[in-house]
Amino acid sequence: MEIDVVHLLVLILSGVAAGFINTLAGGGSLFTLPALMLLGMPADIANGTNRIGVFLQSVAGVWGYRRHGKLEQAALVPILVPSVLGALIGSLTASYIPPAILKPVLLGTMMTMMLLVLLKPSTFPALGETTFTVAEKPAAWGWLFVAGLYGGFVQAGVGFLLLTVLAGILRYDLVRANALKMACTVVFGLLPLAVFIVRDQVLWLPGLIVGISTIVGVQLSVKFAVTAHQNTLKWIFLGMGMLVCVAALLK
Repeated sequence: MEIDVVHLLVLILSGVAAGFINTLAGGGSLFTLPALMLLGMPADIANGTNRIGVFLQSVAGVWGYRRHGKLEQAALVPILVPSVLGALIGSLTASYIPPAILKPVLLGTMMTMMLLVLLKPSTFPALGETTFTVAEKPAAWGWLFVAGLYGGFVQAGVGFLLLTVLAGILRYDLVRANALKMACTVVFGLLPLAVFIVRDQVLWLPGLIVGISTIVGVQLSVKFAVTAHQNTLKWIFLGMGMLVCVAALLK
């Protein structure tokens, strides 16, 4: 696939925006997936190619949170088990759906997620609040599986689903919930990426351009995670993401 200067700029900017927003909350794929589709990629190839950036930015985010002592490593395995099971089923489903069906499903799902993010009030706990394990809150297991299923299928907006479980049910404060969310999306990036590679649904050059750009976005945002104004970020990515989704849908 040939990439001209304009397309290169779109990929870089969408990658930086995705890395920045995903580190603070979620929804970065709302930029990168439509940007890849704007290059003329079929929806299944764009979905597979996008996982390169998801994986790279997640690794960078986990490293950043761990370096700042905000990653609850003891909680990882119970949280990852249902997420991994869901991600495997979701990615296999997405890899076999015909592109003509997948494109409107992806874009429609992303626009729906943006509206839900705007309309649903935040329910994040206060700093120092008592947290729960997955064993203490069995409902969290089911919702983590659902988040994994969705993350494996499309990825875009899965961060908000994970934060709802990690902060809303398990009651981790926003910083630690974001650190655990990034650890989950490492799996959401790697496991589906392996499925899409086997299915020959990954274009490496645009994927690596987006991926490297997302790392830049992560580095710019991780130090500001505690003080970020999420409502402002939601309005910004809602407007930009909706425009890009519509443009990709009409292409």
